[in-house]
Amino acid sequence: MNLTLRVWRQKDARSTGGFETLEARDVESDASFLEMLDLVNERLEAAGREPIAFDSDCREGICGMCSMVVNGVAHGPERATTVCQLMMRHFADGDTITVEPWRARPFPVLRDLVVDRSAFDRIIQAGGFISVNTGSAPEANSVPVPKPAAEAAFDSAACIACGACVAACPNGSAMLFVSAKITHLARLPQGQPERMQRVQAMVRRMDAEGFGNCTNHGECEAVCPKDIRMTSISRMNADYIKSGFRLRELRRSR
Repeated sequence: MNLTLRVWRQKDARSTGGFETLEARDVESDASFLEMLDLVNERLEAAGREPIAFDSDCREGICGMCSMVVNGVAHGPERATTVCQLMMRHFADGDTITVEPWRARPFPVLRDLVVDRSAFDRIIQAGGFISVNTGSAPEANSVPVPKPAAEAAFDSAACIACGACVAACPNGSAMLFVSAKITHLARLPQGQPERMQRVQAMVRRMDAEGFGNCTNHGECEAVCPKDIRMTSISRMNADYIKSGFRLRELRRSR
């Protein structure tokens, strides 16, 4: 396959970026999108030019680092797929492919296709820890978890914090990510002691980071590589409202 790439190039966070047209020649149809970029970078380096900077780690759809927009879609045109799992056979010989970084104010571009997603880390940190007894591991059956609750918690825990939901949302909202992290623990007995404080702290941190509000466009769910559903946002909103009432009651009783 021979392809034309329009790749966003930006020297650093302070520089003004722009698209650069590059050729991707003799690409195997069974190669992944990142392997195609590796091939392009090898040829750029051989020609004494700067390679394209992009993030990657596991290349198995687990880490969520390969955060880029391909032809206007976060992670590319295939549903429930990260860029590292996007295969070149989904494109046609002679195609022109546009590749750019996430576009959201809380995700500043560091270089080329690399963005700073540490805002997500700070939101998770705001959630704190769950209360557990120290010592040896408890007996597995000592804390019974109903199967539906366990499955729902696992569905939310599948979130890899890639940021595609933010990149796809017209408002730059992080509600799908935050709700997945909140509802994961909210569905389990171990997450109950700090449940109300957790949702308040994480939502407050999300707002402080500058993410937009959710207006139910549904773009986040459409591009999520792990198929996280918007129902988690509904659960988070319900907890947020309940927690507000409970915290006010606690303040009055003191």
